Amino acid sequence: VVFCRRQLSQLLAVWRLKSRVEVSLWPAATHHCRTLCSTTTQPGKDPHPCFCTPGDPIEVHRRKLFLWFSHLPQEEKQFGGYFSPETMHVDPLILERKTEDRAGLHCSPLQTQGPSTPSITVEQLFDPAASCCEGRGLNVLLYGAVGTGKSTMVRKLVLDWCRGTTLTQFKLLVPFSCEDLGQLAKASSLRDLVSRKYLHLRKHPLLSGEGEQAKDVLFLFNGMEKMKLDFRIGASELCSDPNEPLPPGVLVVNLLRKYLLPEASVVVTTRLSALDRIPQKYVSRYAQICGFNDPDRQRAYFTSRLLQQTGETARNHEAQALIELLYLNLQRESQLGAACFLPSYCWLTCATLHFLHFTDTQAPIRTLTGIYTSFLRLNFGGEVLGSKTGTNVQLQENHSSLMLFVVRTLGKLAFDCVTYKRTSFSEKELEQWIGGETKTDEELRQLTMFRTDVLDFFLAPCLDSRKHLPKGDGENDEQRYVFAVPAMQEYLAALYVVLGENKSALEKLTRQVSVAIGQASEEVSAVVNIFSKFIPLRIFLYNKISGYNKGSIARTMASEMFRTEDSQNEDVLDQVEQSLLGVHGPQLQQYSEGQPFELYPIFMGGLLHYENRVLLQQLGCSIQSTTVVQITRVLRKYLVREMSKPQPPEELMDLLVLLYEFQNPRLTAEVLASIRTIRLTNIRMTSLKCFILSSVLSCTPASYHLDQMDLSSCLLTHDHLQTLRPAFRHVTDLNLQFNSLGPESCILLRDLLLDPKTSIRFLQLCDNPLLESGARTLLEALPENQSLTHLSLMHTGLGDAGALELADRLQKHAGLQELNVAYNNIGDNAALALVDACREHPSIHTLHLYLNPLSNVGKQSLYVRGVPESQGGSGRRVRVLASVTEGSDLSEDWHPILSVIRENASSWDRERVEQQLKVFLRDLEWGRQQQQSLWKRLHFRRVEKGVRQTLRMLEKDKLPPARK
Repeated sequence: VVFCRRQLSQLLAVWRLKSRVEVSLWPAATHHCRTLCSTTTQPGKDPHPCFCTPGDPIEVHRRKLFLWFSHLPQEEKQFGGYFSPETMHVDPLILERKTEDRAGLHCSPLQTQGPSTPSITVEQLFDPAASCCEGRGLNVLLYGAVGTGKSTMVRKLVLDWCRGTTLTQFKLLVPFSCEDLGQLAKASSLRDLVSRKYLHLRKHPLLSGEGEQAKDVLFLFNGMEKMKLDFRIGASELCSDPNEPLPPGVLVVNLLRKYLLPEASVVVTTRLSALDRIPQKYVSRYAQICGFNDPDRQRAYFTSRLLQQTGETARNHEAQALIELLYLNLQRESQLGAACFLPSYCWLTCATLHFLHFTDTQAPIRTLTGIYTSFLRLNFGGEVLGSKTGTNVQLQENHSSLMLFVVRTLGKLAFDCVTYKRTSFSEKELEQWIGGETKTDEELRQLTMFRTDVLDFFLAPCLDSRKHLPKGDGENDEQRYVFAVPAMQEYLAALYVVLGENKSALEKLTRQVSVAIGQASEEVSAVVNIFSKFIPLRIFLYNKISGYNKGSIARTMASEMFRTEDSQNEDVLDQVEQSLLGVHGPQLQQYSEGQPFELYPIFMGGLLHYENRVLLQQLGCSIQSTTVVQITRVLRKYLVREMSKPQPPEELMDLLVLLYEFQNPRLTAEVLASIRTIRLTNIRMTSLKCFILSSVLSCTPASYHLDQMDLSSCLLTHDHLQTLRPAFRHVTDLNLQFNSLGPESCILLRDLLLDPKTSIRFLQLCDNPLLESGARTLLEALPENQSLTHLSLMHTGLGDAGALELADRLQKHAGLQELNVAYNNIGDNAALALVDACREHPSIHTLHLYLNPLSNVGKQSLYVRGVPESQGGSGRRVRVLASVTEGSDLSEDWHPILSVIRENASSWDRERVEQQLKVFLRDLEWGRQQQQSLWKRLHFRRVEKGVRQTLRMLEKDKLPPARK
């Protein structure tokens, strides 16, 4: 017996220790953290906070609370580095409310002037002078809508108390999560409840109820709406003994009644819909958390987030520029400013901008869909619309998830607006979609709670309703509403579709019939069997119809991806950035009919990714694996078929984003197998887009090769090139012209050409400032490279020294066939040396030398050197493209020379190009005068006309776009 008792006591000790370490005091539903007892070390902190040396229990409590509440959600790690709550926290606006004014949203999201009521701090709310009765503590009720920053502010409050910087009049702060308390079924005393969460406070004299010691105690209950508090005497008995076991809800009620520990103060946080659950007589002061009501608070938040980088100067400069653009957009009273009234949307804005601009190839994979899913999990994880009581359990379970309710109401509205290309809707339309057909009191109660707490989180008044209306409808001054963030409309619409909520009438009928059959008697089943003889049985098989629905989802995704009317829009990542940073400069008036919704199919693909489905499962929105398999199977067929057709660069970039968001390597490889050319000309490539391109191509097998990758005029830099290097191994023809690649980029290009896995044959580096040093580095790869046949270094700043270096190294690369060094300030001597080297080379047949400062004598010598001698030499002829004429005859290559000039003249030095064209005209005029044949003179006239036309267009700055 003694042995058994000893074993039992040891098990109890282990269980208590485990409870101390593992019990979560704070749910991960919103921006607050899980208060797990962490053992991570920090500078200046105890490396083992969970096993403190014996001492003052209050000091032990402070240390443990500080470590628990310093823990941040996983979503915060995407900003790079470690965030501390004090560096990233910005105090929201807090206004004290009178009892009669406590309900409703009293701060307009669009308010530009200061509030009539002065802002107040939490510490001011506990001013002893505010106590109505001597010897009784204060009950402060903090409330606010979803996303205003209640939980974040509570976390900061606890940390400040632990540091001793606020609420110093309280010796003990005891925080509780009402979500945890609401799940406790066993009755326990107040002291046992405290010791269960905080073992070090067991039997602390401040909680004994003796004398007035409790005046130094502050209880904090976060999320009161998650508890069922009943202040009726018949429902919750009176209790003044801290040692009497009672249900947790009864203990909280007696604390608020001031019947239990009346000297203690209590602060409660809750949502708007739960204000009346505490009778007015038990609330000393009401305070509303109103978020960020001015651009300065928003800017402070963005600064604290975006500037917390790894210390790199370049990144900090970029972050500063982003903050300035954001601030300008907010000052214009943009729709973004209305959304960032809620700190939650400030977080979403920062997370999106960090994703767009600070992509790190070493960090875990992040997607835009994942950001929005995490955002909703942070705000709505674990949130429900009421308890699971009632007779119809199945119906109650379907409506218990708050996020699922959002999808079935706002998601349906978003889907309808996306279908009909609309971004705004009237109050009447909103009432129709949100109100719907309600039948029971429980549904009405849920709807009221939803409208009070959640509706304003997603929707905002439209600042300028006219720009969202078609022409002719602007006379209607009715207030219209839009989604607070435009991308949220497309996300909810995509979630509505992927969850299968857009069921046809036949599917709904089938589902009802199948439920009826399952609940019916044998007589009803006999009737169904009779009808099945006349009606095909497959009408009653929901799975087949459901499979059809999943196929339609895939077809919808494919059709939305390849809309012809959207082909001229910018790619989706640029559209997302513009919605956050605004459009600077003149912009065209746009109406709802032309509104592109290109994120909609991309979000549908991203929602099928496993990690997003896990997060959605936590929100009560389940996407089954069988659904994903069926959608993927149909989507693969449509994408392969569509991608076999040429796509505009913007649409191709969107497809790459879709494949990246999907995160399905097998699907990606099968779709890319039908693609042999990737042309992203004029796409503004960012670090994120480069990472997406490289990541998508990494899904293909080693044997996969692209015929061409065109990244010309994409604003590529050396850092972008570093990210793209793995993708270049799959390419035969690599076009990198018209970018910002300098001498340091040539080191990477040299290593790329030396890589035995590389099969690049055509390399175009025109119009990049490689300079002589860069060219020398690049040419180091020629002796060992076996694949390169065409090299274009036009307008790269070679000069005479670079040309002579190239002439010396040409013989070390036997496979080169064509070399372009036009427009490189190469003189007669260097050009002659280069022609001699090409003539002696075993395979070079063409050399481009036009737009270089060559004399007439020098050009004539070039053509003579290019023609093989009758005896000696290699006997090969090298085409030298230096001018539109060859002495007194027309050059047979005049057309390609003139075409290259026309295509690139708008980006070159205009004075230099005009000078060269005038030289061509003089050469043509002199050559025409030497001709005796009328036909030859007419031919000269034709070429001369083309040169003059190009010159006139250049002078008027009306050169047509280059033909690709």
